[in-house]
Amino acid sequence: MATFFLLIIYMAFISLGLPDSLLGSAWPVMQTDLGVPLETAGLLFMTVTAGTIVSSMASGTLLKWFGTGKLTLISCIMTAGALLGFAVAPSLVWLMLCAVPLGLGGGAVDAGLNNYVAAHYKAHHMSWLHCFWGVGATLGPIIMAQYISGPDSWRDGYLTVAGIQFALVVLLFVTLPLWNRVARNNHTASGEEKEELHGAGDRGSESSVKPLQVRGVKLALVSFLFYSGAEATIGLWGSSFLVNMKEVPAAVGAQWVSLYYAGITVGRMVTGFITFKVSNRTLIRGGQITALVGAAMLILPLPPVFSLAGFMITGLGLAPIYPCMLHETPVRFGRKHSQSIMGYQMAVAYVGSTFMPPLLGFLASLFGIGVFPFYIVLSAAAMLLFSEKLNAFLTARKNALKNNTTFTG
Repeated sequence: MATFFLLIIYMAFISLGLPDSLLGSAWPVMQTDLGVPLETAGLLFMTVTAGTIVSSMASGTLLKWFGTGKLTLISCIMTAGALLGFAVAPSLVWLMLCAVPLGLGGGAVDAGLNNYVAAHYKAHHMSWLHCFWGVGATLGPIIMAQYISGPDSWRDGYLTVAGIQFALVVLLFVTLPLWNRVARNNHTASGEEKEELHGAGDRGSESSVKPLQVRGVKLALVSFLFYSGAEATIGLWGSSFLVNMKEVPAAVGAQWVSLYYAGITVGRMVTGFITFKVSNRTLIRGGQITALVGAAMLILPLPPVFSLAGFMITGLGLAPIYPCMLHETPVRFGRKHSQSIMGYQMAVAYVGSTFMPPLLGFLASLFGIGVFPFYIVLSAAAMLLFSEKLNAFLTARKNALKNNTTFTG
């Protein structure tokens, strides 16, 4: 039963990744069909992201109301309905309206599933979970590519993905009783670990404690901000840097950036196996240092092939960071606080991926795209700095609890 249930969670994360890459692949056809400016895609993207941030921030409360299973079901109904709305929307106004539930549904299920896996499963499942998100994000453009050759065909692409989402809704509805049953079994099997995690949260166990009042959370949030910002910035501006600074053809630049994403996806699959022997903290630190080295290679005046190596090394370095930081949440702050804190972490991550790439675009307009590798290096260095400050805080707190002394960090 546990294996079957994990497959359901993995399928849910594939479906979470499917819509994320649809808009970009369909927009050249959608723009012409709707007769709107090119930059309108950014407005739609921002609307979806705003909804995602709001629902991520509220996920702790929503999870207490509905539980993970019901919230996942409701969120998938929202995203499936929104994708169906995209398929039949007669104008941009309707697309904007449908973008709201698409973002709200995506953020709630993202935070909910991440917290569920972090609380009930080992670290390797978290890495593989995010690997399956990459599978969904890759399949989205492949599905859309089958339809965009004819008039209004982008609608058929959205309709197909909506059908996949509705199929998942049926599966989630049928298997809804499994969520509580598996959670109870996992709690029973890991009673000692549960007690340890409850003791890990600072500031006591009162349910009234807000996430930002838990000491150490702000350091974790900053780490998430710089991680997501660096990952998204490389994806958006990496090709422009290669074409304009390394003078590689545009097609080659796009291929090299795709290898960067391949590094993240493959790296997360491999990380799942490494977690059997290596702790999350070690993987996070190693990944941050590796990403910093890869980004530094982009600064050096080396032949273009070294830039390819830099992109791939950076992708491999980033691979373990996000899932391992998410999985550490209950260990760092306790199970009682982890639901709300997970939502805040997801929200801040979305803020980073939304606003840090445009910030680089603004800097590039002033100083040129040559600032790209310096921006990535500074982001990776800041992520490492705040992560290590959090590690030092957690170690000091652990030692204080072990020695039965007052901790004032």
